[in-house]
Amino acid sequence: MLFDIISQARYGELTMQFIVVTVFAYAVVLLLATPIHECAHAFVAKLLGDDTAFYSGRVTLNPASHFDLIGTLGILIVGIGWAKPVPVNPTRARKVSARTAMALTAAAGPVSNVLFSFVLMMIVRLVSLFADTGNAETIYYICYAVMLAASINVSLAIFNLLPIPPFDGSRVVYVFLSEKNYFAIMKYEQIIMIAVLLICFTGILSGPLSFLNNAVMKFLAFATGFIPGNDMVLTMLGLS
Repeated sequence: MLFDIISQARYGELTMQFIVVTVFAYAVVLLLATPIHECAHAFVAKLLGDDTAFYSGRVTLNPASHFDLIGTLGILIVGIGWAKPVPVNPTRARKVSARTAMALTAAAGPVSNVLFSFVLMMIVRLVSLFADTGNAETIYYICYAVMLAASINVSLAIFNLLPIPPFDGSRVVYVFLSEKNYFAIMKYEQIIMIAVLLICFTGILSGPLSFLNNAVMKFLAFATGFIPGNDMVLTMLGLS
């Protein structure tokens, strides 16, 4: 968020509308999307028979239960961060193997992000209908704010699906690796995480991640096309 605002200010394009829209979008991510992501991990683990997260109080949408200071600052400053890791013990899963339980539990978080973005995109289309009431500019900014929240949410899902530790994607890949190879990689989890964050600061991953984000957002725009909307607003948002 901070980088977005600084970037706009640098080019003399910073407006109060942009600040309000940006703050709103990140508030949605921190107060709704992040808790949904972590709760999804905990909920799926509970469904599979692992109640570790359940008894740790993580099957909840209360943001305070998932708060991580450094991860939250990362989201606010550069748009990339994390919440407090959900404790899981896949060996306690009774309905599937430990490997499958780990993969399904890990995938639940990013999937929940994409599903939540789908809901946000539906809201954009429905809210756009009110542009005909004479408040077209206000409705546009509301729709843009919600769509920005959806986009940030998708970005977090994509980032979390990177097949490297400690991100969720590494737990999904675990299904396809031998235990020896998996744990050999996991020994360097913290080092790899620091390296990835440093790479993100250089902007090297911006191109590939933006491409994937745009692809998912286009799909969501298509998938929500069954909902009517105001053509003028949707065109301005690039949804029609």
